[in-house]
Amino acid sequence: MAEIIHPQGWPAAKGYANGMAAEGKVIFVGGQIGWTKDQIFETDDFVEQAEQAMRNIVDVLASAGAQTTDLVRLTWFITDKKTYVAEQKRLGEAYRRVFGRHFPAMTLVQVVALLEDRALIEIEATAVIPARP
Repeated sequence: MAEIIHPQGWPAAKGYANGMAAEGKVIFVGGQIGWTKDQIFETDDFVEQAEQAMRNIVDVLASAGAQTTDLVRLTWFITDKKTYVAEQKRLGEAYRRVFGRHFPAMTLVQVVALLEDRALIEIEATAVIPARP
């Protein structure tokens, strides 16, 4: 299990951790976008694309024997900060449906565009499968 790192005296982080420490097998998940395993976009809705990208991460993690609680870092690349802010409630609901109430270290970056023209979000993930005795 990863350890949440929280500097003494800092206000509580909401929806993310300031840092994580873990030992074990490290899984690096390349950026996942909101298309299906068949590389088909089923929606142009930001939250629905985000949820699909998160489900894609879960599939990659499962292929490595990892689960969402093994996530230690997420990096989100979005094309529209205003949409992200406006959709936080729905996005939080989608996040909890896919990842539960596990909140690793996270970074959010607004970018001009993503490689796939219809992609509104791309998420990279790092997970650590705990070392087993």
